[in-house]
Amino acid sequence: MKLSEIKEILPSLNNVEFQLENGTFVPEHFHVTEIGVITKNFIDCGGTIRKEKVVNFQLWDANDFEHRLKPFKLSNIIKLSEEKLAIEDAEIEVEYQGETIGKYDLDFNGSSFVLKNKQIACLAGDACGIPESKENVKLSDLSSSCCTPDSGCC
Repeated sequence: MKLSEIKEILPSLNNVEFQLENGTFVPEHFHVTEIGVITKNFIDCGGTIRKEKVVNFQLWDANDFEHRLKPFKLSNIIKLSEEKLAIEDAEIEVEYQGETIGKYDLDFNGSSFVLKNKQIACLAGDACGIPESKENVKLSDLSSSCCTPDSGCC
């Protein structure tokens, strides 16, 4: 989800809720402790230099049990960060503390923002020699007429 998308959604909400993919909700007394830009300059294993930029939201589960972040307040925090940090419309990455700090993509299910698990993948698979995955086929599912003595396959 891009920053422009969350800005479009917020005015239609009564509450701001974040939910993990497993259905667990971030406690409703969470704080957004940071909004910023993270730029990553790196070289992949194939030698290609790459640059990624994301808008980072950091969620914190504080012991402030009476706190509730309202959509209007989050919109104001986003607006201030755009003004002060010259944030562009980029994909949002959310940091949230589980057993360690997790990084998540952001989605919306119609009522709650969903923290989507991120996956690591090789960006230069052709350069590292990683074989493409092959389709697993059960031998019993193959047609038996394929290799009969008179089929010409042998």
